Amino acid sequence: MASSDQKPVVPGAASGTVDAFLDQVNRLPGAHAGAERGRLIFALDATMSRQPTWDLAQSLQGRMFQTASNLGGLDVQLLYFRGFAECRASRFIANGVGLAELMAKISVAGGNTQIAKVLRHVREETNRKRVAALIYVGDAMEENADELCQLAGELGLLGVKAFMFHEGNEPTSAATFREIARLTGGAYAHFDASAPHRLGEMLAAAAAYAAGGRKALEQIASQGSQSAQALLRQMK
Repeated sequence: MASSDQKPVVPGAASGTVDAFLDQVNRLPGAHAGAERGRLIFALDATMSRQPTWDLAQSLQGRMFQTASNLGGLDVQLLYFRGFAECRASRFIANGVGLAELMAKISVAGGNTQIAKVLRHVREETNRKRVAALIYVGDAMEENADELCQLAGELGLLGVKAFMFHEGNEPTSAATFREIARLTGGAYAHFDASAPHRLGEMLAAAAAYAAGGRKALEQIASQGSQSAQALLRQMK
């Protein structure tokens, strides 16, 4: 899969609600010195249907990664698809700020979903070195659901949990995203433009899991995070 070499630009700030939650995540203890670093793949649907909320989502996602870098012990790879068969991955980056800046460079382009490519890429990466979690943000599914579920089952066997964050309410996409999450032991959540802070909270909770495991997610949940509590209720 091709590597993105785009120059970074600085993303916009997120809402105060999201900032408050991210500050809470930021107070979690970092990884112990010498511990193996967690690896997270963050995948984005960058097709044209997401244009109406793209700028908002970019801001929230960028702020989340700035905070995730402070958790310690987390390397993140950005993966996105758009246009005609364009699907690109960055290298794994330890600095969340740098990844946020890279993410802000991406713009949407018309095209079909390429979720199968995303799942295959995650499988290949974790066969090389363990990937703790996949975060996927998208609004549609235009592929063979059975094929996607087969790939999700393979990821589940490898121990990769998929956090599927669904923009909108298209029923076929929702059903498939839920099944992908279930097969990996991960979680599904819905968000829309009427509650943008929800995406920021969910992203930060999933990143905390990748960095510190279930214990980190449980700690956020115990502090009153409804998003973390909702993810935990689904996870095996």
